[in-house]
Amino acid sequence: MSFASLRSGAALVAAAILGGAVAVGGVALLGGLDSTTTVVTETAAAPSPALAPASGDAMSVNEIYERASSGVVRINASDNSTSSSTSPFGQNAALGSGFVIDKSGHIVTNYHVVRDAGQVTVSFSNRDTVQAEVVGTDPSTDLAVLRVETAASALTPLSMGNSDAVRVGDPVVAIGNPFGLDRTVTAGIVSALQRLIQAPNSFTIDHVIQTDAPINPGNSGGPLLNARGQVIGVNTQIETGTGSSATGNVGIGFAVPSNTVKDVIAQILRTGRVDHAYLGISGQALTDDVAERYNLPVETGVLVGSVTDESGADKAGIQGGETEVVVAGVSYTLGGDIIVAFEGKTISSVEELRDAISGKKPGDKVKLVIYRDASRTSVTVTLGRQPASPQG
Repeated sequence: MSFASLRSGAALVAAAILGGAVAVGGVALLGGLDSTTTVVTETAAAPSPALAPASGDAMSVNEIYERASSGVVRINASDNSTSSSTSPFGQNAALGSGFVIDKSGHIVTNYHVVRDAGQVTVSFSNRDTVQAEVVGTDPSTDLAVLRVETAASALTPLSMGNSDAVRVGDPVVAIGNPFGLDRTVTAGIVSALQRLIQAPNSFTIDHVIQTDAPINPGNSGGPLLNARGQVIGVNTQIETGTGSSATGNVGIGFAVPSNTVKDVIAQILRTGRVDHAYLGISGQALTDDVAERYNLPVETGVLVGSVTDESGADKAGIQGGETEVVVAGVSYTLGGDIIVAFEGKTISSVEELRDAISGKKPGDKVKLVIYRDASRTSVTVTLGRQPASPQG
């Protein structure tokens, strides 16, 4: 399976439904982005720097490879169709990567690697190939957990690191199976943080790590490791540049952060599924310019553009806007409620609101502070369960 040829993030703004997000002129669907694309000019990938030691316990690329490569596996997935077409994420729906997380035989990979698979096999570094069971998947983060029946001695679990501690410029290593070349290692740096990318179900994956470590189709689901050999992300998508023949690395890859991965793994191992809380609005951040020009009662908050029918926000009486305006080339929808706080925490952006929601479960009751016209009030919302797609 391959990486999405995604036109990612910096310019992704939202216009969608809380629990999902659309990147259109600064508006966002909370909880995930049903994103449009930002054109990225194709450039030649710069040579990856050596993995420079960041601290006393940092390892060389060779040391990381020697320690971690046996824990990286090759995933082969066959679907139930006879079509030979590639997936929307650019791979031929047959090959991906993954890595062992425990001695019980659990393996992490991408959802899009095993999506609709009738049979999944896992190949280890000793060339043993075994059948794998899909324990659970989460399309909203493009993650899946598999399980294999094999001797514990054959399993090399990789250690999960803290993605919140990652900084731009940190050295990183990727191990995977690009184009079917087993357990290939590449090195680079963390190029950027807090990217937004589109999940297979069109919601948004937040806090994504961008790297220039060369990763290609077949790396999907493999680990991105720090200089200590800890997994800080799951390689998920690449930017392939422009042109229909551009399918390889141009120095822009994306990894789902390890802290997100750990949360998803825990839910899947506990219940076999992942439930994401869902508010049910489209919104965008209020700016000083908009607040001043239209004499709004506050200068920061999230403008509610629309409310999804039968969602928690709808049932709580949250109101969307109806007046379209353009300020500095960006479209805004005014006239709806302005969310300024969530459970006592000040909210000034869509990302902050989405993060606050992500810490809750479906069925949780939360208190929002809103402005309606010039009046400040509070409303209690019972969060719903994120639907299969932003369109419901």
